[in-house]
Amino acid sequence: MKQAILFVFSLLVFDSCVLRVDSEYKNNDIIIENKDFCLVLRVDGTAKSLRHKESGEECLQPGLNVPAFSLIQYRPYDNELQLSHPAKAKTFPADSVYWKDGDLIVRFRPERNIATIGVEITDSYIAFKLKKFDYDLNDFRIKRQTRVDEFTLMQLPIRDRSNFGEWLNVSWDEDLAINLLATDHYAKIDAEARDGYRIFKAGMENNVKMEGVGAALITTRKNKLLDCIDQLEHDYNLPLGVESRRSKGYNFSYYELGATVDNIDEHIAYAKKGGFRAIQIVASSFAATNGHFPWKSEFPRGMKDLQEIIGKIKDAGMLAGLHIWYNKADTLDAYVTPVPDYRLNLRRNFLLARRLDEKDSNVYVEENPEGCTMEKGRRILRIGNELIEYEGYTTEYPYLFYGCKRGDMHTQPTSHKRGTPMGLLDVDTWTMWVRFNQRTSIQKEVAERIGKIWKEAGFDFIYYDGAEDIHRPYWFYTSKAQIELYNQLNPKPLFGTGALRSHFGWHILTRGNAFDVFSPEVIKAATNRYPLAEARIVSNDFTAIDFGWIDYLAPSEKTIGMQPDMYEYVCSKGAAWDCSISIYGRLEHLKKHPRTDDNLEVIKRWEDARLNDVFTQKQKDQLKDPEQEYILLIDETGKFELQPYEQLKLAMDQESLMRAFVFNRLEKTWVVYWHTRGEGSLKLHVKADRVQLFAKPGQPETIENEGDSIVLPVGKRRYLEFDLSEEKVIDLFRNAGLKTD
Repeated sequence: MKQAILFVFSLLVFDSCVLRVDSEYKNNDIIIENKDFCLVLRVDGTAKSLRHKESGEECLQPGLNVPAFSLIQYRPYDNELQLSHPAKAKTFPADSVYWKDGDLIVRFRPERNIATIGVEITDSYIAFKLKKFDYDLNDFRIKRQTRVDEFTLMQLPIRDRSNFGEWLNVSWDEDLAINLLATDHYAKIDAEARDGYRIFKAGMENNVKMEGVGAALITTRKNKLLDCIDQLEHDYNLPLGVESRRSKGYNFSYYELGATVDNIDEHIAYAKKGGFRAIQIVASSFAATNGHFPWKSEFPRGMKDLQEIIGKIKDAGMLAGLHIWYNKADTLDAYVTPVPDYRLNLRRNFLLARRLDEKDSNVYVEENPEGCTMEKGRRILRIGNELIEYEGYTTEYPYLFYGCKRGDMHTQPTSHKRGTPMGLLDVDTWTMWVRFNQRTSIQKEVAERIGKIWKEAGFDFIYYDGAEDIHRPYWFYTSKAQIELYNQLNPKPLFGTGALRSHFGWHILTRGNAFDVFSPEVIKAATNRYPLAEARIVSNDFTAIDFGWIDYLAPSEKTIGMQPDMYEYVCSKGAAWDCSISIYGRLEHLKKHPRTDDNLEVIKRWEDARLNDVFTQKQKDQLKDPEQEYILLIDETGKFELQPYEQLKLAMDQESLMRAFVFNRLEKTWVVYWHTRGEGSLKLHVKADRVQLFAKPGQPETIENEGDSIVLPVGKRRYLEFDLSEEKVIDLFRNAGLKTD
């Protein structure tokens, strides 16, 4: 009886304290401000105002009562609440918020969770961090603390501006920028588009991390945004993404290669001809397998050979980059065969339903395998230290995988007892690799191995390839795998690129990804559809992408090969967005292609012009037009000259052998032309006094007369100046006669 009276008395005291707190703060807004902005929250936990002080501009969408804090349970866990609501995810908004000892105390009802949020105010940003969760255990009866599956640390309805950077999570125009970003890779950042505004969110998931996770709010002049982010990066010991974007080598295009000590000098010579300031080496050129990275036979001295290659690149005045796959292992690597590492990822988990002898071809499992992949090369089960390839499976009881090939990938077939855990091996879509389980230590182990190679070889920048080859939750493990590797790279990369971005990865992948190569026949259309479209998007995140990889192919029976106008197109569209390019330097094709000198000259002109900031903003805007092609000339005085041009229609039998483009210059009609595959001659029905031939503008060449016609050499790029209208020149080429030597 005494215990019951004491419990009731305690409950009354607690409730009276809650009422006093609510009464004390119900009319007092929560004001959080620095020198740039003022954030105001209502005591019921909704966002009231976000005002930029200098301009006086309100940044929140008016007329809304969006809760700044909320929690999600994947089903109601409270005993009474689960009786009232169905088994589905439910969001509980904050009920009240108040200051206590410099922290924000946020309460949730009818759930009785209490969040303590630390607030750090600086001139550059205001940071929020979940310190802890408490639970009000007092009710009509004593309760257990319920689980919080997700927590929203800050949520604001930010008015739309002319630009939104999805990656960085920033809304901006030429005046102001509002940015809600993570202060660690555990924070989940997002923005939901609404009518005229976006709900900016910073939160966390219980299955990743909750307490200690944080985010920061920046509201400032657009031209100060990167300075504020830079300060945050230094304060929180984050990768220095702003410094990287401001570094000298950030905009360098690079030449990609598979190098050896024997061929590196040739590669460097070609790279210099193309004006490249950086060379990137593919790890597969020196490592026999990915994972343990044993040396290839072409590197008999191991690291000394790689150091010699890097030394030659740097002696040539170039940066040296590493292109590496870091989150998966080759199927031939020691992580996979002959004994598969226990830290390889499994896409599905099963229990063995019957004993499996070493010669059995059917594998019985307790769970329904429906949905397991049927892709060739990915149908691999892992049971203990054995890998098994299956032909198919049943989706009705009894469940089994049938047509099984035992001891796949040189593993040892053995017997397994009933109840043994097993699973579907996470074989990459490129089936030469198996992905790592990011929950384990394997990623750190491989990162340390790569870090040793990085430091001893002396690389300067890095490509995190295969960044997409991680498991769920993707928003977290994309960053987690990259930061594991980044932390092992010393000195830090000047810049990093990669194949998949996460929000936190903005600090790591400071330059956008490259695309896989496209064939010459579709290179322009593919550039328009992919890199050019992406450049528009990623520029909103204050980031440049890479217009590459561009293949280097010589003409053959199957292809016209890469031609100068194709490089003009890609380079010009990259220059429009201040973006670099990358080329895959195939040595045999560079030697074989008759237009290699012309191709590399085109790349060098654009690279030199872009890095020397030759183009005006008006010219860059013109270059953004995907339908208009441009040629970059060097005029008679040695200066760069930008001209729009169009491809001429030739006779059907000539289109694969010669390319010609027309443009207007100095009140004359000009044509640039060349042979795609070799040498020849071209007969035009025009008098010699109406045309001049130039090797380059200002460098005349002689013309061979043949009655009322002229005969021109066709090989390398040459230029014609006509004292004729463009229409007549077009007609001349339509009826021209081409002979190939």
